[in-house]
Amino acid sequence: MIVPEALRNAGASIELHKDHFAHDEKDTVWLEECGRRGWVVLTKDRNIRYNLVERQALLDSGVAAFVLTSGQLTGIEMAHAYVKALPKIASLLVKQSLPFIARVHKDGRVEMWIDSRGEVISN
Repeated sequence: MIVPEALRNAGASIELHKDHFAHDEKDTVWLEECGRRGWVVLTKDRNIRYNLVERQALLDSGVAAFVLTSGQLTGIEMAHAYVKALPKIASLLVKQSLPFIARVHKDGRVEMWIDSRGEVISN
């Protein structure tokens, strides 16, 4: 588990989906629980931009979600991107009203995508 280990080594507190939910748990169920617990969601589901139901489930859950947008990355590349993005993630969590969805790029850049009103900020 390269990504969780890298994030933990960088000082982040991590909960794994598999430790709390079934693999095929409905998004609405696990997202609602993440929102209730105040957890931040990290995902590599870049197709969420096209799936309005999933996108709305994220917003309805009240979470901050960070979507890794680069496809076909190795575990090491994903870990590097998220670790490099941690300061910006922390900054957005302080500044931005929940819920929101932000993008994390391969180089660690983070940009707001959808704000708490469901408004698309950047395509």
